[in-house]
Amino acid sequence: MTKHIERSRRPSISSVFPALLAVSLLALPQAATQARAQAQPDKVIAKVSGVEIRESDLAMAEEDMGQQAQQLQGDAKRDALVGYLADVIIVSKAAEAKKVTEQKDFKNRITFIRNKLAMEMLLVEEGKAASTDAAMKKVYEEAVQKAGAEPEVRARHILVPTEEEAKAVLAEIKKGTDFAELAKQKSKDPGAAAEGGDLGYFGKTQMVPEFAEVAFKLNKGEVSDPVKTQFGWHIIKVEERRTRPLPTFDQVKDTIISQLSAEKAKQTLKELHDAAKVEIVDPEIKKSMDAAAAKDLVPSNQPDQGPSESGKPPG
Repeated sequence: MTKHIERSRRPSISSVFPALLAVSLLALPQAATQARAQAQPDKVIAKVSGVEIRESDLAMAEEDMGQQAQQLQGDAKRDALVGYLADVIIVSKAAEAKKVTEQKDFKNRITFIRNKLAMEMLLVEEGKAASTDAAMKKVYEEAVQKAGAEPEVRARHILVPTEEEAKAVLAEIKKGTDFAELAKQKSKDPGAAAEGGDLGYFGKTQMVPEFAEVAFKLNKGEVSDPVKTQFGWHIIKVEERRTRPLPTFDQVKDTIISQLSAEKAKQTLKELHDAAKVEIVDPEIKKSMDAAAAKDLVPSNQPDQGPSESGKPPG
């Protein structure tokens, strides 16, 4: 059994307009990149057929190149960005010469891109306005109060297939054999075995119940009797006990900004959508959308699920 951590999650954002919300969230880091670029002197760094390439253009090129740019560092990244921008300028001039920009498809795409960019920039600005110091502090303080003081233990374990093997391991430990060394030799949990059976710190809900119940009853330094779970038989040793440390405001500030921005984007989209008149002309599309909307209003009654094969509680 490996360590099974149920990591804390931000409240899920109900997707009234899921595609638009996704776009607005993706736009946030891009806007931050542009803001940093705009804070620097926007000097000219190259010219291509008389067209200037400026520092601010590099930020937009980096966003457009995505992972290709992320894999590069320093001068190599800068050179690649300048080269990419140069290619865009050269080929776009050739497209203009062949009157590609006068084609209907081109004009339609320009209209779509303009509208999409305007939407993104508005939602980003609304998100920034919502992420005030007071709002962020309130979210943080509410989360801290809700979290409370959660106890954690740091434990090691040795996992074997049978009770007889577990009893044999326990006997060796009682004779003085080092627990960590024995875990490396005997444990069938490959992830933890390499670390001497060390599972690190975990809360009570982060392990399967049979394992957690025993681990949290042990005092520091104590070793359990054999414990049966769906993974096999365990011998558990508690190394430390503590109250789970809460992250500082600065550690979660970016997450809070993302949450507030997403909530504001959702609110803005709903308000604008409610104020607008949306008419679906095509009868088949209208029928499909009406059916989907009706389905969203029906609550789902899903049965409780047991732990997965990995032992992690369903989340």
